[in-house]
Amino acid sequence: MSMGSIDLGRIGIWTGVLDALPSAQGVEFVAEAEELGYGAFWIPEAVGRDPFVAAARLLEGTSTIKIATGIANIYARDPMTMANTLRTIDEAFPGRFLLGLGVSHHHLVEYIRKHDYSKPLSYMREYLERMGKSRFMAHGPQELPEIVLAALGPKMLELSATATAGAHPYFVPPEHTAVARETMGPDAALYPEQMAILDTDADSARALARKNMAIYLGLPNYANNLLRLGFTQADIDGGPDGGPSDKLVDAIVVWGTEEDVKARVDAHFDAGADHVCVQVLADDPAAAFDGWRRLAPTLLS
Repeated sequence: MSMGSIDLGRIGIWTGVLDALPSAQGVEFVAEAEELGYGAFWIPEAVGRDPFVAAARLLEGTSTIKIATGIANIYARDPMTMANTLRTIDEAFPGRFLLGLGVSHHHLVEYIRKHDYSKPLSYMREYLERMGKSRFMAHGPQELPEIVLAALGPKMLELSATATAGAHPYFVPPEHTAVARETMGPDAALYPEQMAILDTDADSARALARKNMAIYLGLPNYANNLLRLGFTQADIDGGPDGGPSDKLVDAIVVWGTEEDVKARVDAHFDAGADHVCVQVLADDPAAAFDGWRRLAPTLLS
């Protein structure tokens, strides 16, 4: 696989809010993001819409913006199905779709999907090998198009660099971006996500941040990554109402003005990122998209 051959531009959008909207309205939002100049639009997979059907719809309704999965769950499809879905989309929209893969989380895999989550790293390694060997008896690319992995810890970051184009870390500060770059080396692609709130009031901004962070702090993959970075258990659950400390909130979610958001994004670039996808947190989808509109002149200039 080529390393970072899909040009995502420097700045993208990451959001799960499209699942809360009629699909036609989602296409309109992504088309506007394209007009604003964002290079990529990242969508997740959890228990909502199929990300590949959604991606194809978004690609059909736009012209140049790249669509990326952040991420598609490897426990949802066997390796051949995943590989050939990627090939099918790439044949229809050459160079415009980036497959981000991940192992998801224990409770989603074991309790919701009813699969075995005992060895996610070795399963990912085997999964990628089987994808590479999969047969595709149809018109289109025989070689696998570009793939990146959701990666936080050192072993998954190393696998990202050696077996795929690179990594898509989520829920991370710039300090993790520096660690990831050092771990993966200079050639692997590095595409971190950054949460942002356009609000200069510390109390209201941190309250919204804590509301959005709560689900992630309850997931061991994210909590353990924060502990590796030097945060304490008290930072995770010793803050107001058993939530995160101000220190952790401010590290994960940048809040303030458009210039404050740009400074945090630039910190990721200084730490080694190739592309940063910004997730605006807001009370509703319309407010989130207004945030990306406000950010465009500052982030994309």
